[in-house]
Amino acid sequence: MRLIDKIYINGVFVTPHGQELFDLYNPATAQVTGQVRLADETDARAAIAAAKEAFPAFSRTSKAERIALLVRMHEAVTARRNDLLEAIIEEYGAPSSRAGFMADHPASQFLDMVRVLEDYDFTRRIASAEVIMTPIGVAGLITPWNSNAGFICGKLATAIAAGCTAVIKPSEMSALQTQVVTEALHEAGLPAGVFNIVTGRGEVVGAELGSHPDIAKISFTGSTTVGKGILRAGAETMKRITLELGGKSPTIILDDASLAEAIPLAIGAGFMNSGQACIAGTRILAPRSRLTEIEALAKAAAEEIRTGDPRDPETAIGPMVSRKQWDRVQRYIRIGLDEGATLLAGGEDRPDELGGWFVRPTIFTNVTNDMTIAREEIFGPVLSIIPYEDEEEAIAIANDTVYGLQAYILSGDMDRARKVAERIVAGRVLINTLAHEPMAPFGGFRQSGIGREYGTYGLEAFLEPKSLLGLHQDLVK
Repeated sequence: MRLIDKIYINGVFVTPHGQELFDLYNPATAQVTGQVRLADETDARAAIAAAKEAFPAFSRTSKAERIALLVRMHEAVTARRNDLLEAIIEEYGAPSSRAGFMADHPASQFLDMVRVLEDYDFTRRIASAEVIMTPIGVAGLITPWNSNAGFICGKLATAIAAGCTAVIKPSEMSALQTQVVTEALHEAGLPAGVFNIVTGRGEVVGAELGSHPDIAKISFTGSTTVGKGILRAGAETMKRITLELGGKSPTIILDDASLAEAIPLAIGAGFMNSGQACIAGTRILAPRSRLTEIEALAKAAAEEIRTGDPRDPETAIGPMVSRKQWDRVQRYIRIGLDEGATLLAGGEDRPDELGGWFVRPTIFTNVTNDMTIAREEIFGPVLSIIPYEDEEEAIAIANDTVYGLQAYILSGDMDRARKVAERIVAGRVLINTLAHEPMAPFGGFRQSGIGREYGTYGLEAFLEPKSLLGLHQDLVK
């Protein structure tokens, strides 16, 4: 078994002060593959101190200098692409078809931020004032297990572009990915203290970042429950906070949609990332006039989906990341049955002959929007088909949720789809596509979060505007 016993503080790999050893698993086999030694509050404080010391000099770097750093970071992470791919498959169980994107996405985000920086003006003239967009300070970056490497690189790329230094708290369940990314970023040769990576528990290291007075900014991706705690803790020191939280995304199939095209998109939106995605389209809103057709096509599609060995290129759904997550999904399937939803495909227990934490791709129909499986985020391959009578009811059902992260509209009429999309309460609405746009802002309404990531909106979440007055006396009357 491997032991990961180093964290990264002030430009060097160090042994954590923390003593706890955390077991690492291969979710496809449910077997322990190694351990990671977890950092504690002492380690977090050392990392914060290093970032604080590095901030004054780094915040004064030029745009050209930051672009050069981002390019080096891109090259360094790209060089470790195969190692990262292996880590993603082993410790997360992502199917190889999905894992390829997950291995490429981290490096690409550094170049995405280069594109943003190239066109970004940090100094602006507004009437008689000069406004300078100023780095906010030391940022605490907290990442989840369902795309750990991607979130590490995306959040760090944005912080670096803004001129901030950072302390990263990655998921302890993703220690292999973290190790590969940390080693790669070390090779990029950033100044000591500019970024620090401290693997530990959220209630220990994460809590220290959330309450420490020298952390000016928190960027967190994870559950709504944890996000609320971070928001409360951050209020004491008036931290700037970006939260990308849970979702219960609707996929609205309009009655003019070509079902041959719409159903594969709807199933893909729901089962993406093995269902372990905050943006998964887990509520499929179906016109009652076409419900029978939709049910038949959805059932057939679900039954064709391969669940199993992540290394098999035919596999579309891998295991849940942990036994805890598997138990959670099983509980929701039982709740769906108990509340009277009709099981269309899948159901409880593992698929035949699979010993890891696998879930049968499950679809319920005749679901009402007040059922638990339609209200709460399951974070697994469990979808609900909710019938509606007309377009107005579809919009009402879609918006009847505490969340508002993402939504999907499937229609044969783009003008109609756009009008519906404009009325959906969500940070992103995808029309007849599952594509991602890294330049567009991403984040949620309501309890799906606060603020935005990606592109210019993401960059400005790490900046504060400073107004200089009196420089242009000719305009002062």
